[in-house]
Amino acid sequence: MDTFTLLKYLTQFVMPPASMAVGLLLAWVLALVGLNRLSAVVAILAIAQTLIMSFPPVADALLEPLQDKARAAAAEAPACCYDAIVVLGGGVTPAAPPYLVDPDLVDAADRVWHAARLYHRGLARRIIVSGGSLLARNGDPATTEAEAMRRFLVDLGVPSEAIVSESKSQNTLENIRNVRQMVGEARVALVTSASHMPRALKLARQANLNVGAFPTDWRLPAEARPSWENWVPSIAALAWSSIGLREHVALLLDRRGEI
Repeated sequence: MDTFTLLKYLTQFVMPPASMAVGLLLAWVLALVGLNRLSAVVAILAIAQTLIMSFPPVADALLEPLQDKARAAAAEAPACCYDAIVVLGGGVTPAAPPYLVDPDLVDAADRVWHAARLYHRGLARRIIVSGGSLLARNGDPATTEAEAMRRFLVDLGVPSEAIVSESKSQNTLENIRNVRQMVGEARVALVTSASHMPRALKLARQANLNVGAFPTDWRLPAEARPSWENWVPSIAALAWSSIGLREHVALLLDRRGEI
């Protein structure tokens, strides 16, 4: 198992709902060996983590600091004169024939749409779409994220000849490094989700990639949402909490860019 796959498994297991399943399994094992009190504590913590992260205020508390950093970076970005618009992968699921004939847009597909708007505004003359595919890397029939984003951009009116694909990367670190090799010291407009922007900018600085921040895919603040979306636990809030927690942990502990 390579490092990429191992990290993906670890990330899944420490985040709900997988973390609850792992916790309850551990609690069951502890109960079998007679550690009933410890078993109860582990079970309660496993359930509590999932329940707490399902509350919208928790999701807001995790995401707002990330989005504030993205806003500050966007405010500092020059308004013109970029060599390229760079779109990081994560907004499109590549096609995987015969199971998925066409690419599938996910929640972060705002990245591609935002890149198209910036291109039509005249921010840069080309767009670099960055993202590979684990299936394609393993030799299975699948297109890459870069190819899926290219097709989406063409449908949004961006000329095919204005789109450059970087289809080898499997994560943000590789996105940034591969783009740096393509553009050198030229300045690029970096497009990714607001919650993801602080980590992307950190890796860009480490790779000496000259970027301006153009975040998208924002979570609405509490005052812009219906009241029931602010207090009632939900799957959506759990998903946002998981995104925010993952970004905070990666910012704090991931040292691959420095190495």
